[in-house]
Amino acid sequence: MITTYLWILPVLIIIITGLFVVKQQTSVIVERFGKFQSIRQAGLNIKIPLVDKIAGRISLKIQQLDVIVETKTQDDVFVHLKISVQFQIQRDHVYDAFYKLQNPHEQITAFIFDVVRAEVPKMILDDVFEKKDEIARAIQRDLKEAMLNYGYDIVKALVTDIDPDENVKIAMNRINAAEREKIAAQHEGDAERILIVERAKAEAESKRLQGRGIADQRREIARGLEESVDVLNSAGINSQEASALIVITQHYDTLQSIGSDTNSNLILLPNNPNAASSMLNDMVTSLVAANKINQSSAKDKNKM
Repeated sequence: MITTYLWILPVLIIIITGLFVVKQQTSVIVERFGKFQSIRQAGLNIKIPLVDKIAGRISLKIQQLDVIVETKTQDDVFVHLKISVQFQIQRDHVYDAFYKLQNPHEQITAFIFDVVRAEVPKMILDDVFEKKDEIARAIQRDLKEAMLNYGYDIVKALVTDIDPDENVKIAMNRINAAEREKIAAQHEGDAERILIVERAKAEAESKRLQGRGIADQRREIARGLEESVDVLNSAGINSQEASALIVITQHYDTLQSIGSDTNSNLILLPNNPNAASSMLNDMVTSLVAANKINQSSAKDKNKM
């Protein structure tokens, strides 16, 4: 009985060591005496103990590789680009992915460097920022074509960061700030110009309305004088006497108005007994002469 147990125990150990589990989204390479034997998929699998060996496990999940590439642009600016490549091993090409490449990450990195240093030197720095999607598409296209032969499918390539030299970034920020200040100054100048134009328009409109008011005022004054002369004429006072009376009345009204305001300035004419009389006679003579001239003009027009 003990001898039977001694035989069963080694058999159980051999069976147990021959069992292995493969996780989901994983493939296992099994070799027999150093030679490829089979590819095992997810689940419980059996291998021959001491004969078969698990050579490696291949993940079928999407993986990501981040690579930083330093290169120079067309305008001689050194820049660092961070490239993120997402790749996946094809289930039907696990053998190629395991046996054809010694170090897949180094191979992919080398292809990324080659593509980036072929594309970026054709662009100036501003275009690198604007056309980063084109760079990513070029990386994905060329890398996908190269890696398919090794069982790798390039799912996506992204340019996640563009980092130029620190001095270049400072200069770019200064240029941007200067451009914004220029735009701000232009807007301020436009606003000031509009303000000046509107102020000039308002002043012109004010002068126009003021001139119209003065003209209306003078027209009403003339109409009032004309009515006053007509009233005096109807009372038997001739035009010369009526004009003299109106002038004297306006003269005393002016003096009264000046006297009512303590801050008024008064210019005094020569103060002699005949000064006011002479001024009145001169004004009346001028008015009479103007009246005669108007009457002569009216007669000449009637004769024509």
